[in-house]
Amino acid sequence: MVTDIAGYVASVFMRGLPFGFVPSSILAMVDASIGGKNGIDIGLYKNLVGTIRQPEFLLYDASLLKTLPKEEWVNGFAEIIKHASVKDAALFRELEKNRLAFYQKDKAALTKLIRRNVVIKSDIVQKDEFEQNERRLLNFGHTLGHAVENLYKLPHGHAIAIGMVVASMISEQYADFKNSDKLIEVLKRYGLPTLAEFDARKVMAVLKMDKKKEKDAINYILLNKIGHAIVKTIPIVQLEKMILSIINSR
Repeated sequence: MVTDIAGYVASVFMRGLPFGFVPSSILAMVDASIGGKNGIDIGLYKNLVGTIRQPEFLLYDASLLKTLPKEEWVNGFAEIIKHASVKDAALFRELEKNRLAFYQKDKAALTKLIRRNVVIKSDIVQKDEFEQNERRLLNFGHTLGHAVENLYKLPHGHAIAIGMVVASMISEQYADFKNSDKLIEVLKRYGLPTLAEFDARKVMAVLKMDKKKEKDAINYILLNKIGHAIVKTIPIVQLEKMILSIINSR
């Protein structure tokens, strides 16, 4: 949130000022500070106003995380799990073996984990800064997640975790994905929710204003296997039926 506001104001004040970030949470370190997206919500609609302007520098100091409350560690790990799910099967296997407490206690392992996630996202952004192709994959879990986040005032990581579970189940139908159970177990392992009751029709009303909408369809990010994501254009009517079916079945 701080990086979005600071980046947005710096991007538009006097037609743009140089700026840099010193992220002090897991979420900011592995995701929010990287990539130049500086967005502001309008009502229930996520990042509807914003710019893409890259920071001049990112300065990381893992010691800042000593005062981070546990709930914010959990919140940030949703984005780490997302990166592993869409781009790094080996990282996903590492997350399966460890727990949050391991990274909190082992500074070397934590530093390596943060660096690995920074490289994943920055590599994608350098190839596709304006989200015309590969950068879309970083939206895994975010389409539904953003809607649930704003409707129900959930922490970002919690909402994205729920969004990833729903996306994995849609992936079973559209991409022959067979590892939803593995994703659910890893999310649980790091204290993230995998299920929530929500009004699917209200969520769909927000989804229809999503930036990834094209006419009567949405570009949804799915998995065909752990570590490999794809973009699938799904008609909104069909998507609504699937989400209702998933909610009713759980």
